[in-house]
Amino acid sequence: MSFASRTKSELVSLNVSDCCARAELSALTRINGVLSISSHGMRIEFETQNAAIARRYVKLIRQLYDVQIDLLTRKQMRLSKANVYIIRISSHAEMIVNDLHLIDSSSIIKGINPELIENQCCARAYLRGAFLASGSVNDPERSSYHLEITVFDQELAEDIKNLFNRFDLNARTLKRKKGYIVYIKESEKISDFLRVINATNAILEFEDVRILRDMYNSANRIRNCEIANLNKTWDAAREQIDNINLIIDKFGLDILDNKLQEVAILRLNNPEATFNELAELYYETYHKPISKSGLNHRFRKLNEFAKRIRETENKNLQDV
Repeated sequence: MSFASRTKSELVSLNVSDCCARAELSALTRINGVLSISSHGMRIEFETQNAAIARRYVKLIRQLYDVQIDLLTRKQMRLSKANVYIIRISSHAEMIVNDLHLIDSSSIIKGINPELIENQCCARAYLRGAFLASGSVNDPERSSYHLEITVFDQELAEDIKNLFNRFDLNARTLKRKKGYIVYIKESEKISDFLRVINATNAILEFEDVRILRDMYNSANRIRNCEIANLNKTWDAAREQIDNINLIIDKFGLDILDNKLQEVAILRLNNPEATFNELAELYYETYHKPISKSGLNHRFRKLNEFAKRIRETENKNLQDV
């Protein structure tokens, strides 16, 4: 079972007050429901492939209304052949859609009626219903974080985005071929959204995985920095050794003063040592302290000497 499925399984088990049940039911019906009018009156049909969400829808209807509910199933006509659960309400359907603020003066409300989400608890419930209806969230173990809710109408997408941002979730909308998505990508905001819709177990799982990933990424960054520093140290050491050998080949170490001879011999004997290690070895060998900046100053002088040798050789070659 995916992380999104586990999250939805947790959400459908929540007990809610009547006002929150109304907001959640309105979102479910608005996104996954169909309203039809015939000579027999209005009818509501709610469809989902998730049996738990179908049971949730029935539970919320029965919590709020004393109406007859017809339950049907059919096989999806696609390759998966999954079951589609259909909840049909024919009696008092008009009363229900009015109570859920889905229609106004016989016309369908395109966005979200503000009265429905006036209370914070109801705003949370509406987001929970929207997520149950058409939401998805990446498994936190994947390389990217992404949570989205898909709807068909631009007005509804904008209202859901604004509802997200009422809780400072930094949501955005994007047009797709078959509608619009409202999405968030920041891991902290996804965790906050799960908190908003009361998915407590999902929050704990999400945060556990996220913390482990962050620790692993931090360890990787530290290791990469250490490797980069080691490579830098080895490159500098190789350059120093090449320069010292050049000086020895051309003039011998005696041309250098005692201080430069000391660090030159120390480097040749310890080709892979860092400056910290060279400073300790210098003290052990010559019984006098030297700082990293002191070592750097002496090696810079050796490098400059070797550079002058190479420049002189190049000039002599050009003059030939």
